[in-house]
Formats: sequence, structure tokens, C-alpha cells
Amino acid sequence: MTGAELLVKCLENEGVATIFGVPGEENLDVMDALLDSNIKFIQTRHEQGAAFMADVYGRLTGKAGVCLSTLGPGATNLITGVADANMDHAPLVAITGQGGLDRMHKESHQYMDLVAIFHPITKWNTQIKKTSVIPEVVRKAFKLAQTEKTGATHIDLPEDIAESVVDGNFNTPLLMQQAYPPSPPIFKVGQAAKIISEAKYPIILAGNGVARGHAHEELLRFAETQNIPVAHTFMGKGVIPHTSDLSLFTIGLQAKDYVSCGFDRADVVIAIGYDIVEYHPSLWNPNRDKKIIHVDMSPAEVDASYIVSAGVIGDIKSSLEALNEKSTPHNSNLAKNLHDVIAYELHKYENDTGFPIKPQKAISDIRRVMGDDDILISDVGAHKMWIARMYPCMKPNTCLISNGFASMGIALPGALSAKYHFPDKKVLAVTGDGGFLMNSQELETAMRVGVPFVTLIFNDNSYGLIEWKQMNRFKRASHVNLTNPDFVKYAESFGAKGYKIHSSDELIPILNDAFSQKVPSVIDCPVDYSENLKLTEQFGKLICPI
Repeated sequence: MTGAELLVKCLENEGVATIFGVPGEENLDVMDALLDSNIKFIQTRHEQGAAFMADVYGRLTGKAGVCLSTLGPGATNLITGVADANMDHAPLVAITGQGGLDRMHKESHQYMDLVAIFHPITKWNTQIKKTSVIPEVVRKAFKLAQTEKTGATHIDLPEDIAESVVDGNFNTPLLMQQAYPPSPPIFKVGQAAKIISEAKYPIILAGNGVARGHAHEELLRFAETQNIPVAHTFMGKGVIPHTSDLSLFTIGLQAKDYVSCGFDRADVVIAIGYDIVEYHPSLWNPNRDKKIIHVDMSPAEVDASYIVSAGVIGDIKSSLEALNEKSTPHNSNLAKNLHDVIAYELHKYENDTGFPIKPQKAISDIRRVMGDDDILISDVGAHKMWIARMYPCMKPNTCLISNGFASMGIALPGALSAKYHFPDKKVLAVTGDGGFLMNSQELETAMRVGVPFVTLIFNDNSYGLIEWKQMNRFKRASHVNLTNPDFVKYAESFGAKGYKIHSSDELIPILNDAFSQKVPSVIDCPVDYSENLKLTEQFGKLICPI
């Protein structure tokens, strides 16, 4: 057995079913070993696409997605997707091929110190220097990637180690073990419950950790019993049903929105499964005067605007159940007042006939087509702000938004991964024209693998989010305009289905037709982003309805 064969055997032991990547010279032995494995290798057109596919798989399943590259430029191409997974707390294991140990001490073709390069963007990484340690390295990589806070790890495998024969005493994968988060300390639950019970205007800030901890049902039960409104981060969408009167929808637009009124009024913020990378506390606690209850599986990050009055550390489900038993319910009507105002905003444009289509209208149409269990993957751009604010969700992990690293180019490869692993669900990638062309080559991968997801392009011939911010700050745009190919012909050149929207009443029937196709579909939808500046102006004139 070679080192590469042992590596693959250890990956099988971890339950890996799929690896995304690009073959190269320095991973030849691993590629050959995969031919004798039940692991499916999905050859992508770019390593960044492979990393994003593994990233989204990890976020949707809680199991580490695996991506593979060769050394040098192949490895550096992985970096954006690996960094995205790490900052968004999606479990991922990256494996890179490497030159032989005998040439690492000198200038050598394509050699770079990948352990040093990947170190800042992973929870842990290492280079394998002896075949005997492969079982330990693989087990540690998966254990750390899948332990809260979940994230990315990296294994660097030199080609001479990959082809070396393994000592028969060290060719067995290790037993899979994963720590189970403990219940929170009783005295900390009591301390937090006292603060919550004495609060005049408590509010819940729910983050992606609620989804990772599968604690959304306990969150809803706690909120309803205590009558406390819930705002969620971009990455926490769906942790409370949008139909609940206690839902204040999304916070994180970095502008005053109706949900901000709840935080302006709040004296106690109960942060549940919240990572400060999702929306910095200085934006919702600018005066540093709010009492903060931190409920999570990990201790709070140190931040001057996030000084914790009580930390309830442990399994989030158990923590919420314990807090629910010990806290006294509130009688505030804060939630209902704000919910009604925000709900009106969500539905105001659903019958709009303007063209190009307003983003509010497009999102309303998308919601009508998508089921509660279907999956929307948002790219990064102006459309992300509208989706975060206005796309209603009933369940977690049905609207995935990258908002830690917030990398453009994630939507299309991410949707491929989502549809591949959840073939019975509709999967929609929503992207701008800028983000689409960053990884549109993965349409060929989708065609080859046979994954029929739908991509909807919000087309404004611009880097719309940057233009939005430029106009707000400087009242003029700088170097954001784009020219695009004919997206219909572009899609068809891959063998995919292409559509172009010409009027506001076409989007719903075209979406339905696209989802009925057996091949990937691309929809070019012109959007009216003049609404961006109108939204910002509206925020500036906002008067809180409480």
C-alpha cells in the first residue's frame, strides 16, 4: 500500500463520498488510488470552483467537504474558497499535492511553502513527512474541521510520500471520534435568565451557529414562550420562520432599517449562535451600553462592543431549553409592531410591472416559485443585500449567503454542489453579471456530471454593489461598468439552456420552465438598480414605528 492509497483509505473511513478538484502531476498517485475507491471525484474546471463546492457541501451537511489540487498555482487557486469556508465556519478539508521532500530546501519548479500560505486561512494545517502519520493527520483534519467553531483544515502531501510504500504496522485508519458539546453550567443559565427576566426590551440576535447546531426549533420555542422578538444575520436566515410575528427578519445591511429600531430600543441583546464576523457588534451596540447574553457552543470573541454580561456556553439546544425554564416571559408588543411594518415592505412590489425588473419584484417572484425546502445560493453583490433583506425563509440552510469572507463567484459552483447532494430539491444560484463570469466555467462541470440547477443573473452591466456605495459616498461612480456576452448563447455553448427576460411578467413562467429542464439553465434578468439609492434614501428618512 502506498501513501496515496492509505490517504484514500482514511478518507473512506471518514465517510467521504465526493471530492472536488483538478488533477495534476504532484497528485498523480492520489488520482490513481481514487480509481479503486468508492469515492466520487468531480473534476472541476478551476480549483476555486472545487473549493466553493466543498464549502457549500460543508455548510449544508455539517460534514467536511473535501477539495483537492496539485501544488503551486493549483493550490493557490484553492485559497479563496478555503478562506471563505473558514471565515463562514463551513467544515472543509483541503488536500494539496506537493513537490518531493528532496527539493524543498532550494528554488524548485512550482514549489511554494503551502503550509505557511494556508496557515492564516485554516483552523489547522500540516505537511505529511512520513507515511506512518497519515491516519493521524487525516483524522485530526476532519475532527478539527467538524468541531465548533467548524472551519477549514489543510493537508499537504509531497509526491514522494504519496508514492512511498507504507509500513504494514501503520496502514489502518483511526477510529472516528467527535466530541459532543456539553450542557451549559447551571449557574450561568441562572445568571442569564435573571438578566433576561429583568429586561424591559430584550431582543434576540440569532446567527449561523443556530443552523450549525440544529437548534432552530428550540429557538422558536424560546422566543414564543418568552415573547421576545428575533432578528437574524444574513447567514442565520431561516432559523426563525418568516411567518412568525416574532420575526424581525434580517439585520446586517449596515444602514438604518426597521429592524435597527428594535436594537435601538433594546436594553438586553440575547446573541444566540452569533459570530461577530456576520455583523459587527459596533453597528448594533455603538454606545456599548447594552447587556449581552452570549449563547453559543464557543466562548465570545473579545471585542469592546461585545462585552458579555452572561455567557451560556454549551450545546445551544440544551442552553435554550434551560433558559426557557428559568426565564420570565415578557409582555412587550415591540415584535408585532415591527414585524407588520417589515412584512408590508416585503410585499409592496410583488405586482410591480416596471422593466427592467425591480429587485424587490424579482425576489417576490423567486419566492413564489421556490418551495420551503428548496435551496437558494446567493452570490455577493447588490442582489445579496436585497436577498438578505427581502427573501423570506421558513427553514435554515434554504438561503445560503456568504457574509464572513463574502466572496464573489460562490453561487454557481455552490449551487452545483447543493443540487448534486440534494437532487430532489430545486436549487437556484442568484448572482450578478460580475460574479457569474468569475466561475461560469463550472457550467461545463455541471453538464458533464449531469446536475440541472438554475442560475439567475441580476444583470446591470456593472459591479452594482460597489457603484451603490460609490454613489452614496461620492455621488459618482468609478470604474464599475461592464460589457457582457450574450448570456443565452453563452449558456447554450455549454449545452445548457439559456433564457432572457424581456418583461416583468416573464420571470415566474421562465423560472418554472428552467426548473423543469434536465440540464443546467441560465436566466439573464435585467434589473433596475436605481432602487438601491432609493432604499438608502428611505433608510435615511426612516422614523421608527414604536
